[in-house]
Amino acid sequence: MAIKSKFLGNDFLLETETASQLYHNHAAKLPIIDYHNHLSPKDVAEDRQFSNLTEIWLEGDHYKWRAMRINGVNEKFCTGDASPEDKFLKWAETVPSTMRNPLYHWTHLELKNYFGIDRLLNPDTAKGIYEECSALLQTKEYSVQGLLKKMKAEVLCTTDDPCDDLSYHIKLAKSGSAVKMFPAFRPDKAYALEDPAAYVKYVGKLSSISGIEVNSLATLLKALENRIDFFNSLGCRACDHGLEVLPFSKLSQADAATLFSQVLKGKALKKKEILGLRSVILTHLCRLYHAKGWVQQFHLGAMRNNNSRMKRTLGADTGFDSVGDYPQGLAMARFF
Repeated sequence: MAIKSKFLGNDFLLETETASQLYHNHAAKLPIIDYHNHLSPKDVAEDRQFSNLTEIWLEGDHYKWRAMRINGVNEKFCTGDASPEDKFLKWAETVPSTMRNPLYHWTHLELKNYFGIDRLLNPDTAKGIYEECSALLQTKEYSVQGLLKKMKAEVLCTTDDPCDDLSYHIKLAKSGSAVKMFPAFRPDKAYALEDPAAYVKYVGKLSSISGIEVNSLATLLKALENRIDFFNSLGCRACDHGLEVLPFSKLSQADAATLFSQVLKGKALKKKEILGLRSVILTHLCRLYHAKGWVQQFHLGAMRNNNSRMKRTLGADTGFDSVGDYPQGLAMARFF
């Protein structure tokens, strides 16, 4: 039976009696086990106290930046040097235009569930909401760990490169915190072969942290296995991959080794060669994951860094990705 619920009411997004009962009587009481997020391990381990609502909401949130840019907001209010309050006011101007986008729902659910504010965010309410929330953020209950407790988040699996030293995971584990934070292995840069110069720089870092000089495909795989062992020792039980498509190739190990040597010498590979070498590396990694009993996650289809000028100016992951249009089924079936 369908039910009617007002925006942000107790049954918001719950469209039937069954859904309402399942949520309120069961799911709402359960803790959150968050197996994929982009939280800062440093912020969690150090129990960061945010100075204002802009820091917690707009700092690094490229989804909001993208919406603001589409709404005509100048870049200085997204990633520039505008004051925190002015940045927030520009976000508040944008929010009404995000109707029918999940940003609209997320914004108001966060205000309601964690700050107790059920007013709609718009230019008229922005200053009051900013001041009220920023004041709450000064209290211990609204530190990073305080908010995680409020959200009933018991376990976090962060997103971590093989070269990360995981020092903040170690720090939190020793602190006795009720929040458990484990790494998740994200080796995208280990097969990002398009830019040989950047790749050589990356494998240098991998060599340093693993203690294994990466000078061949075999030593690359050995260094990655070393990091997998280290991650596993700190409770990692999941890996995570961002890919346009799952690569599949019948490239031989010998040919893959030759291509890898060429990359280390600075030679740019053809697209087919990159996919072949990536397939060999990823297949080997998946065998290692399977031996550890890890969960494997694959994020497929995103088209990254469409605006090359803004990537040069601001870097990656700043709001210029999009949905890709790639065939997935055939290569996925063969890879699995």
